[in-house]
Amino acid sequence: MVSATRDRIIETADLLFYQRGFEATSFADIAADVGISRGNFYHHFKTKDDILDGVINRRLANTEQMLDRWEVSGSDPAERIRSFIHILIVNGEKIRKFGCPVGTLSSELAKLNHAAQSDAAGLFTLFRSWLKRQFERLGFADQSDEMAMHILGRSQGVATLANAFNDDGFLHREVDLMCAWLDDQISKIAAKNI
Repeated sequence: MVSATRDRIIETADLLFYQRGFEATSFADIAADVGISRGNFYHHFKTKDDILDGVINRRLANTEQMLDRWEVSGSDPAERIRSFIHILIVNGEKIRKFGCPVGTLSSELAKLNHAAQSDAAGLFTLFRSWLKRQFERLGFADQSDEMAMHILGRSQGVATLANAFNDDGFLHREVDLMCAWLDDQISKIAAKNI
């Protein structure tokens, strides 16, 4: 029961931090949404930073699971990278409304100069490392990290602008352009290795 309540608190806080922001979300907001008293809430978490740690750990675990699924379901590295690119469409409605969950949390914590900023950036590191491995498997060797950062940076820019303009068409066009860029890069590396 204690673990289930703790998990509900983290899950609720994760959603509220995403929708409202970390700083704007209070203990009372989380407790009300979970449906527990503030006293019971403090039994599980003493500080908001404790909850933030739980949220970041939850996001890291969920991201690792998603990347593992893509490893299994993707027939090749290019398809796996496309899965990453298409997450913008899969989460399009949320992104247009609230931005990228990873980017918005990292940005907010940076503005606050919060101690957990580097922990939140660990989510980007997971994506970066995973994308780098995919590009290495495609034969990009020393360029793999650069390629990973290009896709990661572009996806963050697309998420930010899709949120700013609430433009679904823009989101879809940019996803198509990123996939076309990927195909072009793969063609170039294939031609180079002939």
